[in-house]
Amino acid sequence: MKRALVFQHMDHDHPGRFLDFFAEDRLVPESVRLFEGQEIPSLAPYDFLFVLGGAQDTWQEDQFPWLAAEKQAIREWVIARAKPYFGVCLGHQLLATALGGEVGPAETGEVGVFDVTLTQEANSHRLTQGLEPAHKVMQWHMAEVTRVPSGARVLATSPLTKVQAMAVGDHAISTQFHCEFSAQTVAGWSSLPGYVANLEKHRGEGAYQALVAESFPLMPQMGRMTRRMYDNLATASGLRR
Repeated sequence: MKRALVFQHMDHDHPGRFLDFFAEDRLVPESVRLFEGQEIPSLAPYDFLFVLGGAQDTWQEDQFPWLAAEKQAIREWVIARAKPYFGVCLGHQLLATALGGEVGPAETGEVGVFDVTLTQEANSHRLTQGLEPAHKVMQWHMAEVTRVPSGARVLATSPLTKVQAMAVGDHAISTQFHCEFSAQTVAGWSSLPGYVANLEKHRGEGAYQALVAESFPLMPQMGRMTRRMYDNLATASGLRR
């Protein structure tokens, strides 16, 4: 069995549909609850690093001191070890800052279902092969990557957020959008009043029910897109042989 290390920043958060992918590849996830003070273990025994989203911002190291250690671990994983990495939302932004890029407040935040399109560079990149040129995705962010690190490639963009997906070599990919959100993820928010309240803060009363109605019919295509990215990463990085 292989081992996936998961960096978690919020309670009740998880890799969503990626858990099914992990199970198929006999990849057992082990979460580090950084927001509770759990320490990052030695990276040596792990085969995959998955970094989740969160309410924190990459520049809040004074408020969340563990962010510095997390960035150092991401840098070690992606640069020194060159092992497979997938980051979503905050995990996307942390990859950028860990490798020397920049993140700042979004000019316009995105919460809900939005459109993204592949860049010209994505047409020839191994991690985006087989993807359609445009996709509906789930978003929940108020910050964004404003400058990609040296050597990174922008694979997807949108009218409101220039860097929607980014790759480092053939072994690391990250998305600003929440490609891990599955139908089960969204349905689970009904039992988490804090999630529903936060959603209504951004989108108004009844936002949760409206998002369920809009997103559920799109889940199959979102799943196919995410599966393709994961499969590309697993093959290109050597995770799957």
